[in-house]
Amino acid sequence: MTPTALIDREAESTRLRALAEGERPALALVHGRRRVGKTFLLSNLWPAERVLYYSASATTPAINRQTLLDEAARWSEEELRIEDHPTWRTVFRALFGLRPDHPIVIVLDEFQYLADGERGMREIASELNAVWESGPSRAAGLLVVLSGSAVRTLEALAAGGSPLYGRLDAVLPLSPFDYYDAGQMVSRYMLGDRVRAYAAFGGLPANLAVVDDGRPLKENIAELLLSPHGVVRIRVQTELDQEEGLRSTSRYRAVLASIGLGARTVGEIASIMGQQSDTALKRMIEQLEDLSYLVREVNFGASPQRGVRYRLADPATRFHHGIGLWAESAVAALGPEAAWRVRIEPEAFPSYVGRHVFEDVARQACRRWGPSRGLPAVAEWGRWSGQDRSRREVEVDIAGRQLDGTMVTGSVKFRTRPAGARTYLDHVVALERLADSGHGWAQEALDPISPFWFVSAGGFAPSFHETADPAREIVTWTLDDLYPPYPES
Repeated sequence: MTPTALIDREAESTRLRALAEGERPALALVHGRRRVGKTFLLSNLWPAERVLYYSASATTPAINRQTLLDEAARWSEEELRIEDHPTWRTVFRALFGLRPDHPIVIVLDEFQYLADGERGMREIASELNAVWESGPSRAAGLLVVLSGSAVRTLEALAAGGSPLYGRLDAVLPLSPFDYYDAGQMVSRYMLGDRVRAYAAFGGLPANLAVVDDGRPLKENIAELLLSPHGVVRIRVQTELDQEEGLRSTSRYRAVLASIGLGARTVGEIASIMGQQSDTALKRMIEQLEDLSYLVREVNFGASPQRGVRYRLADPATRFHHGIGLWAESAVAALGPEAAWRVRIEPEAFPSYVGRHVFEDVARQACRRWGPSRGLPAVAEWGRWSGQDRSRREVEVDIAGRQLDGTMVTGSVKFRTRPAGARTYLDHVVALERLADSGHGWAQEALDPISPFWFVSAGGFAPSFHETADPAREIVTWTLDDLYPPYPES
């Protein structure tokens, strides 16, 4: 990958370039969590001479107004004095009038820092809207991009009641890379190690960018994630401190650590933290969910209000809190390389990848490739984990309802050995036990008209195919199916 290559982001790039080439002024909003690649995207779409790029800092509105004018003056080679622009309205009017005979792009990154709180943001949005409504006086095109990592604050700019409601020509949320695009950033690795790299470093481009895929993956993990001085480890440890509006971030970190230690419900989180399952804890969990640190899950077919469980959203955060913290003593005593070799590599990491990441990879692959690669059309995938009527543990890795109403279920295995007959039979038995326990969707899944989908990193043994029901549609995927040549649609 070249330093300026854009991975994924094709739709966002196309939309922004089209707006920049339009005949009328356009206003766009781009938002996403820190290190998701907003700055890289917006810095590589157009030649530098065409773009006024300004990133606000967490100082004061007055300081940002001064530095923005200084940067605009340097870029445009026009005189812009602060005393001539005492308000944001006058600043925006000046900015939108720069180089009027040339098409330009103005990027105001970390836009939330231009204001002092929610009230200040509404005032700035109102000032911008007043200038925008009056129509920038230009002979050539203008695209203004508002960007930032305070997701809720930026989303509010597009919501009803905002001064900019209905004014935005595009609202583009940037999400972390899925497993496939993450793999493009470590493309020299074999396919299995691309899955493992995603499990360790997640989908944030900034984290993947420091991985040297010319070195063994274990060396990158030891140096970047396990070492006390590891770049990615420090980022994960400190990312909550950079979130706007969070107080006592140590308490929020404790929530993440509790989930990393195995807590899934509010009650379990409270128990590990040694506190009451009260409104304050529930509010913290909701905030972490809003900030995309947590995702909630319920068993397939269950009510969204019942049996809610939480898990860490990003694999890098999952790795740190689920494995990194658990291995801290070993790292301190043995060093990161030896701790990896002795404590993590033999069992903890393979189990983590198989149980907590590879199922996500399969679901993401369904969304990315879907029916075009032989998979039934499914609107949303889920899973089921718990006890049957006899209080025996049961798991179904993937379960979904097709668009025609029939069920599709299956199993996901991240093992080096091929999946054999037992993989198939275990899945059928799990469905039978759940059907006997009164779960109607499991009974539907046992009907031969309901296809099975199996994903196996190690491929499939002859015994698997010999055991499979010939009357049922069975889709089998290997790593080659998860990683078709890039690009492909």
